[in-house]
Amino acid sequence: MLSLSEGQEALNAADEIVDNKAASSDTLAMAYYLRGNAYRQLGNVRMALNSYLESMELDPDGPAAEAYRHIQELLDFYNKDYYNP
Repeated sequence: MLSLSEGQEALNAADEIVDNKAASSDTLAMAYYLRGNAYRQLGNVRMALNSYLESMELDPDGPAAEAYRHIQELLDFYNKDYYNP
């Protein structure tokens, strides 16, 4: 797990690659995926999901698809026993 400062450094590095318009689509897909991981480590799930979606548009079979699915499963999880009166 990254520390807060390491997460911010990873986010900044990924942002630099994303902002570089000359990067290949494979490089951009990986940068979006890594940016999603950094956002997740920093606790910003919404931005993580958005970054994973950007990565999935460029590389549908890449690692972002599984990361996105895992976060969605966590968000969709609920314990039925807690909701029964």
